[in-house]
Amino acid sequence: MLEYEVFKDIFDEKIFAKSKPDLLKKVAEYPDRYVGLFRPTKPEAKLLQNLLQSNEIRFGDAFEVAIKQYFINEGWQPLPQKIMSKEGDALDIDQLLMKDDKVLFIEQKVRDDHDSTKKRGQISNFEKKLEALVDIYGDKVTWGFFYFIDPSLVKNRNFYQPELQKLQESWGVHLSVSYGQDMFDQLGYPNIWLDIMANLQKWRHDIPDLPNVNFDTNPEESAEEIKDLPLRIFRKLFDDERIVSQILPVLFPTGATLAILEPYLRNQGTIVSGNIARSVAEYLRSRSIPVGNL
Repeated sequence: MLEYEVFKDIFDEKIFAKSKPDLLKKVAEYPDRYVGLFRPTKPEAKLLQNLLQSNEIRFGDAFEVAIKQYFINEGWQPLPQKIMSKEGDALDIDQLLMKDDKVLFIEQKVRDDHDSTKKRGQISNFEKKLEALVDIYGDKVTWGFFYFIDPSLVKNRNFYQPELQKLQESWGVHLSVSYGQDMFDQLGYPNIWLDIMANLQKWRHDIPDLPNVNFDTNPEESAEEIKDLPLRIFRKLFDDERIVSQILPVLFPTGATLAILEPYLRNQGTIVSGNIARSVAEYLRSRSIPVGNL
């Protein structure tokens, strides 16, 4: 099983650790998404919406790491997840592990909500990966799962299962579409799902109701998370007057985080970092925030 603190660290790291730098990248690269006239929401609401959407995506990434760790704890050895097909296509397998000379691969999604076009593409992509794995590992490939973590939505099960049955008959590999606990039951690890549910329930009690778009709530932590963004991102943030006037006051209302970043940028010693540091200092002065005194 997986200790709760390990589970929590995986989910916190995957979901929250990169949320601030990723948000700043999106603001810098696509400012019209946040401050354009043809937006029905104010910048703060759009920033919050973006964080919520990003957290949903990273939720699935966290599950990939956690489920792999559960299998490792059961004696499975992880295999390289990036493989190459004979046609030269680079493929990325969500879970690929070996135990007792048997290979298990899993294509993993949070929920079964694909539309009719996407679900056909999912099966085609699944077979392409199956073929590449058989080319590499031969008859060691024993199990393949199209796995949905959330068991409450089984929208396309009646499509996926017959399609996987056809592939199973052709390739001689046990293939199944599975939801929630079912995959672990088939593999003989029913307690893994029970442990996941217990850890997940506890973790949900620990997380905030909403992401915090105020980076100055914890300026030292925020500065550490964003200080190594590409310099072009900082340049774009401070070169766009719309971002400076409408977005930065939402993200940095007291300026405390930027006051920490200003000397860090200045001390990098390059022309561009020095110019950005001056832009940061000018912004802080324009809001009557003393540079270096926060």
